[in-house]
Amino acid sequence: MSRKFREWQPDASWLFPPSPRDWLPEEHLVYFLLDVTALIDVSPIGDEYDTGKGGQPPFHPRMMLVLLLYSYRVGVFSSRKIMPRCTTDAAFRVIVGEDIPNFRRIAEFRARHLKHLPLLFLEVLVLCREAGLLQVGRLSLDGTKIKANASRNKAMSYDRMDPEVERLQQEIAALLSRADGADAEDDDKFGDLPDDEIPQELKRRGSRQAKILEAKAALEEAARQKAQDHVDKMEAEGRNHRTNPDEAVPAPKAQRNFTDPESKIMKTSNKGFDQCGNAQAVANEQQIIIAADVTNQANDVRQAVPMVEQTIANLDAAGVKENIKAFTADAGYFSEDNMEAVDSNERIDDAFIATGRQKHNDKVPDAPKGRPPKALTPKQKMARRNRTKKGREEYARRKVIIEPVFGQIKAGLGFRNFLLRGLEKMKGEWKLVCLTHNLLKLFRSGALSAT
Repeated sequence: MSRKFREWQPDASWLFPPSPRDWLPEEHLVYFLLDVTALIDVSPIGDEYDTGKGGQPPFHPRMMLVLLLYSYRVGVFSSRKIMPRCTTDAAFRVIVGEDIPNFRRIAEFRARHLKHLPLLFLEVLVLCREAGLLQVGRLSLDGTKIKANASRNKAMSYDRMDPEVERLQQEIAALLSRADGADAEDDDKFGDLPDDEIPQELKRRGSRQAKILEAKAALEEAARQKAQDHVDKMEAEGRNHRTNPDEAVPAPKAQRNFTDPESKIMKTSNKGFDQCGNAQAVANEQQIIIAADVTNQANDVRQAVPMVEQTIANLDAAGVKENIKAFTADAGYFSEDNMEAVDSNERIDDAFIATGRQKHNDKVPDAPKGRPPKALTPKQKMARRNRTKKGREEYARRKVIIEPVFGQIKAGLGFRNFLLRGLEKMKGEWKLVCLTHNLLKLFRSGALSAT
């Protein structure tokens, strides 16, 4: 029985060269990114290049920006992995054409222009507003731990530093003693010849000792600064104190990482601990991220006020003047100061911040009725507000606003590790991730193309 198959000629050449636009469907994300970045002002990036000095011209800023946005959107974060995709992947090839950037140029572009991402982030928020996606009926704040580009095994606690320095000093002294003995023996045999380079063992131990001493000094300075901040706050409030910042010492278990000192050991969702950055985000019901930041503080409580301020500033910059109808956050953000700051904010109509975790089998209290008693503490006042019918309805929406956003970024996109080191670079990379998240929401809505 004869069989017929479609004609296949892998070695056949094209009679006419194909257009890159024929390689992908018209509704592909790449074409959307090319179109939307044409609406964004990328001149701050281009202005940093001086092309009048001669030499090889740099890659076009818009091309490199689209390449980064698309790469992050499809879960390709490493510049070494982006480069080969520019050769083998049709979508990447549409972006770069025949001029494929080296991975070093990609990494350099990303590191150099992270500072411009907040402005691009705001411009995308404006596009989201025009597409009807920047509604502020309900906003929710939360944080998630993202692994830093540093191993927790490269961290050392304060109480281990002095013993480790002493041990290294002893080893260095032993190595020097052995070296002196060997030098004397060689001089007896060969006379006074030029000295060789410092032995590698001494270099390694000496370098490690210097790093430990540097880390120890940094922890001690941080402890003094924390004590000084406490003193300043007490004096500003007219309260007495006995704290002497010069006598402050770090906690014995205070740690510093040698690879990325600005990252910190944090408890992760799997009940373990890892070297992380604490990524923060505020999102609305359309799951558009309105504010984004990264801190190296494991606790969320200090992030409530800065994130609220950033949210309102970004909404103002995007041209959104409506009040936030309901603002929710989990128990990690509750403090009396945070409650007072959020309640007194004129742009927030109602805030619902959990005051504690409710155990699974605990009976849910009845919804309170009538006016709240005047003797309630701020915490009791917020807890009562959360138990009202409106409070329960609003807080219940939190799990479908902000939590799916982190799921889409970490599980869907696969972004679980920062590639860049240092707090400012982690902030920039998180902004890039949130920017691409918003662009995908804008793309899938179809609202921008419809307008």
